Amino acid sequence: MGKSRNARRESAAVVEAVDGGLAELIPDRDRARAWTLLVDGAPQSHVDLDDPAYLSFEYQRRLGHVIDLAAPPGKPVHAVHLGGGAFTLARYVAATRPRSTQQVVERDAALVQLVRRELPLDSGARIRVRSLDAREGLAKVPDGWADLVIADVFSGARTPAHLTSTEFLDEVRRALKPGGCYAANLADGPPLTHLRGQIATAAARFPELALVADPTVLRGKRFGNAVLVAGDHPLPVTELTRRAASDPHPGRVEHGRSLTDFTGGAVPVTDAAAVASPAPPASVFR
Repeated sequence: MGKSRNARRESAAVVEAVDGGLAELIPDRDRARAWTLLVDGAPQSHVDLDDPAYLSFEYQRRLGHVIDLAAPPGKPVHAVHLGGGAFTLARYVAATRPRSTQQVVERDAALVQLVRRELPLDSGARIRVRSLDAREGLAKVPDGWADLVIADVFSGARTPAHLTSTEFLDEVRRALKPGGCYAANLADGPPLTHLRGQIATAAARFPELALVADPTVLRGKRFGNAVLVAGDHPLPVTELTRRAASDPHPGRVEHGRSLTDFTGGAVPVTDAAAVASPAPPASVFR
């Protein structure tokens, strides 16, 4: 009897109010200890506690490729995650690069408590979680500390305006080591005004850029995610292209002249002119 009650408890959804809305942890029917986190109906994260190297969401796999290529396989890194969700990517780094030191910045303190309770982090992982605004938390990172800064911040399914500007990227560059890498999950739909502006903004602060996305998103045919990668050294574009193309949902990598052309003359975004990313259409989450 105890075993069946425990099985039922493990398979039940967890629904709880957090600072950002209503959080739901939905069990994955195909994986015994895997869960999807939704906030106000918008999918935020997927975590498999038995296999933290498994990345279910397309955009998280693309960020996983960036993590894989940021240093030689298995080498520990210093990583900063802006936006925590269920700590999926921090768990991925800990699993694929043991002894890495990581900082997660997640503003929603109630969400952090929920995830820590229901989906606990490995006690041996070197992961520090700060319940702060992403830009506040980034300001606390020492100069030149990070090998990786990953931005995946959404409030009400939109990236806050103050995380879209050149001033924000100045803070990212300050925190990165020479040769470090910045990766951001961006979301946009036709006519891709936000995405083009974000590329122009990154180009104003980083000499090397690449963009990974589903070709239909890049053509402005539907709303979706794109991963922007930036650094001060040449990026592993060839290997990133190969991995994106072989993904279960193949992506295309734009860089160099084609990426410049894609921006269509967009100008860098400053704090004074910044706006939040566009809200996704309701059909995206159906």
